[in-house]
Amino acid sequence: MNDRYDAGYGDDQESQYTLVGYDDYGRPVYQQVPPQHAPQQQSQQQYDPYAQQGYGYDPYATGRQQAVPYDTGTQQPVPPYDPYGAGDTGQQAPVPPYDPYANGGPQGGGPGTAYDPYGRAAASGRQPRVTEQTAYIPQQAGPAGGTQAGQGHPAGGAEAAEGDERQYHTAQFAFVEEPDGDSEDVIDWLNFTENRTERREEAKRRARSRLVALVVVLALVAVGGVGYLWYAGKLPGLSDTASKKGTPIAASAQNRDVIVVHLHNTTKGGTSTALLVDNTTTKQGTTVLIPNSLNLTADDGATTTLAKSVDDDGSSGTVDSLDTVLGTDIEGTWRLDTPYLQNLVDLVGNIDVDTNAAVPDPAATKKGQAPLVSKGKGQTLSGKMAVAYATYRASGEAQNAQLERFGQVLQGVLRKLSSDPGAATTTVQTLAQILDPSLTDKDLGTFLAKLADLAKSGDYKTALLPVQQDGTLSAEAGASVVKDVLGGKAKSPDKDAAVSVSVQNATGTRDNTEKARVVLLNGGFTFVDGGTPSAARATSKVVYADAADKANATEVAKTLGLPTGAVSKGTIASGADVSVLLGQDFKPASSS
Repeated sequence: MNDRYDAGYGDDQESQYTLVGYDDYGRPVYQQVPPQHAPQQQSQQQYDPYAQQGYGYDPYATGRQQAVPYDTGTQQPVPPYDPYGAGDTGQQAPVPPYDPYANGGPQGGGPGTAYDPYGRAAASGRQPRVTEQTAYIPQQAGPAGGTQAGQGHPAGGAEAAEGDERQYHTAQFAFVEEPDGDSEDVIDWLNFTENRTERREEAKRRARSRLVALVVVLALVAVGGVGYLWYAGKLPGLSDTASKKGTPIAASAQNRDVIVVHLHNTTKGGTSTALLVDNTTTKQGTTVLIPNSLNLTADDGATTTLAKSVDDDGSSGTVDSLDTVLGTDIEGTWRLDTPYLQNLVDLVGNIDVDTNAAVPDPAATKKGQAPLVSKGKGQTLSGKMAVAYATYRASGEAQNAQLERFGQVLQGVLRKLSSDPGAATTTVQTLAQILDPSLTDKDLGTFLAKLADLAKSGDYKTALLPVQQDGTLSAEAGASVVKDVLGGKAKSPDKDAAVSVSVQNATGTRDNTEKARVVLLNGGFTFVDGGTPSAARATSKVVYADAADKANATEVAKTLGLPTGAVSKGTIASGADVSVLLGQDFKPASSS
């Protein structure tokens, strides 16, 4: 296209055009270059595309295109440029000054001011830089074929302009500022910064809320824990101390579960009795050891001892008598024969006991053999060893010493027994022992499991019930156990209801006094220690002062294993009903 319409370089001089400008719509405007007839004329005439052209083109003419004859000889005055010409009148209308603000504003000029489409910048001949603005140019559809005519021939552009009824002025062009990328980035950054700050503040608020909630929960847990320890009586320095000082929760208001257990020695004879106590209020377990010399009231109202009551009255009569004397409410009886005790220890996997005596092997055939149970701390006992230790009573020892060993074995068994009620019940069922009808396997297993839990946690102890030589309980001695542990009230039978017997030991063997006491108490008599004479005697003597006591004296002689001929009427120095002088003919029965 450029080669074809380039007037200076085309080969066809008759059809060459040159570019002279652009119309309102940005389309190129060409002017035909006339042929040159004479070389000298070409040299004399200066080429002026806007003043001396043979055909002038008015890009802003509102009428038809005017052609000015091309005179090669005389210069014809070219009509002034009329962008708003009046058509074909042939007269040139005065050109008003260009006023882009319509009112002769600052950009307007006076008469004769040249056309300045950009305001005053055009007058200086310098075009303003508008690289940062883009002109919005409304498009007007031209007549059919106008585009091809404008491109093929310069007359086509004029015809298109002539047929266009709408005129556009530069004042009508709107310049739209391009969005500033930097400003968008700044807005985005401000939004990002603001959002991040809000997120940080929200995170801080959530953290503070969580911290406050955690502190509240910890405070509630601490208060609840202290309250539980106070309620259970396990608060160090408060509950225990208060209990020891006699200012705990009222003993009568505490709940206790109590059963009585009788150990029957099937080999040597005799029984050992203990109460198993579970204080559900203070969460304390206790084994209360009861000496066989404790006086009880039999069903017929007569005074008897614990040992004789177990042998004669059985479990039910003994439970009732104990409840009367101790003010307790025993829930059941557990008869534990020595073979079952041996099996129980083997089932729990042996026990550990701090033994206080060396126990010889009952099956030993030779003297000097090693003891079955050694003396010392942390001794591991099997079932056989536990039975031997629980029933052992050395020569000259009181029955209370053997009773305390029985208590050690019981506590050792509880420490090894399962704390799970189901597992403990299975252990009891495995023993296959015959229980009291009021105490089933499940009840006993559940009860022992609770005591086992207390024994493992250290909340378990063993206490010996203090019984006087006459088999009675003193108010002062029994208060610490009967009142505090059992929550009862000591009430011994009336001493006048039992025959009192004063015993003097002239056998030469010191241990015979204790043996005689045990035998008499088990026989239902009240024992009074008469001391030891300075010289031993060969025969025994039983004396009564009142004839009404003759039968009682005869009964005392039979109980001690003395002949009835030893009974006689005489003077009794002490205040007892019957007086006994033991001689070397006294043969004590096997210890019980």
